[in-house]
Amino acid sequence: MARVYNFSAGPAVLPEEVLREAAEEMLDYRGTGMSVMEMSHRSKAFKAIIDEAEADLRDLMGIPDNYKVLFMQGGASTQFASIPMNLMTGSGKADYIVSGSWSKKAYKEAAMLGDARLVASSEDGNFSYIPNVDELEFDPQADYVYICENETIYGTKYHKLPETGDVPLVADVSSCFLSEPIDVARYGVIYGGVQKNVGPAGVAIVIIREDLIRDEWLTNTPTMLKFKTAADNGSMYNTPPCYTIYICGKVFKWLKAQGGLKGIQRRNQQKAALLYDYLDSTDFYTATAAKEDRSIMNVPFVTGDADLDAKFVAQAKEAGIENIKGHRSVGGMRASIYNAMPIEGVQALVDFMKKFEVENA
Repeated sequence: MARVYNFSAGPAVLPEEVLREAAEEMLDYRGTGMSVMEMSHRSKAFKAIIDEAEADLRDLMGIPDNYKVLFMQGGASTQFASIPMNLMTGSGKADYIVSGSWSKKAYKEAAMLGDARLVASSEDGNFSYIPNVDELEFDPQADYVYICENETIYGTKYHKLPETGDVPLVADVSSCFLSEPIDVARYGVIYGGVQKNVGPAGVAIVIIREDLIRDEWLTNTPTMLKFKTAADNGSMYNTPPCYTIYICGKVFKWLKAQGGLKGIQRRNQQKAALLYDYLDSTDFYTATAAKEDRSIMNVPFVTGDADLDAKFVAQAKEAGIENIKGHRSVGGMRASIYNAMPIEGVQALVDFMKKFEVENA
């Protein structure tokens, strides 16, 4: 069977080169006589895998030496609790900007654990835009300021970070992770579930400034949720998701071969421009995110007719375009065009959209 164009928001498309290489190593990883799924996480072979993955990630992102890289279990959603449990250790306060479902869930979790303050929200517009960060004032006593940098469901992205002064900025970057260069030093913590843009489900990568890794005040934080536990044990306090980390490592190498984050950013911008240019040229479809806040990773759009949207999704599937249905919060369609989605896939989608418009306008 031929591979389809998979526009899933996550788990999502992975580079074919990575999948083929992993397939070749499935039964015998580099002469070990076993799969990575079978080997001990304490073995020299796996230690080399995780160390090399971290080194490549540091190289890709330009991660400063005073930041730790942690491979955490539980996905990004577990970090909704881990962040306040580890960081609300000074004033016990944190400022949250809610720009979509994921930041809203994180805010609600933090509010159960400390004094979480809602600084701004775009819920009044069904999260179709990012609050204007220039208009916001943050509590200088807050332990951190929290954002979700790219909201997967609503297709919005911060194109300007909030200025938080001495207060650490915490960002969930799950659906824009490694899609463009960033200045890691602007953040206190960067984290993301890998299943959208980096690898298979099972890992959240946490990049944290060392001075934010604490222990002495975390009397009620479970051992497995402490960043210090992961930092002190090289992300192997217990058995980590070995195979997921292995695939992530291969994706890091693939990204380096694409010209690094600058190279992949150029490709991502080309793909997004192809789709958005068509959406902006027609009245048949409407892109739901505010133009100035559009994501280049997730592109929701609608026809304005729920029955027609359902017909689009069904016929797209027949044309080899999978997982294009939009989230129920927005409806319509959503194209997640992550790093591994080839431009040919976006062109195939645009061609189908044009054909569908002609047949149904």
